[in-house]
Amino acid sequence: MAKNAPKPAKAQYLIKANAMLEIITLKLRLLLDLKLANETKIFQLQSETAEIGRMLGGWLKSMQNN
Repeated sequence: MAKNAPKPAKAQYLIKANAMLEIITLKLRLLLDLKLANETKIFQLQSETAEIGRMLGGWLKSMQNN
């Protein structure tokens, strides 16, 4: 949604996406701690969410610099 949003609204979408990513990260940790899912799959998902976080962080940073 942020990709196609007008410039003033982009940051709002990115902040919301970052908050959702934090919730996903917390849920993955809970799954791992409670041993409710395959550890290998959880570690793969954590790696992917970390990459998404880096991408979101970079995009947010570029929005602040403009």
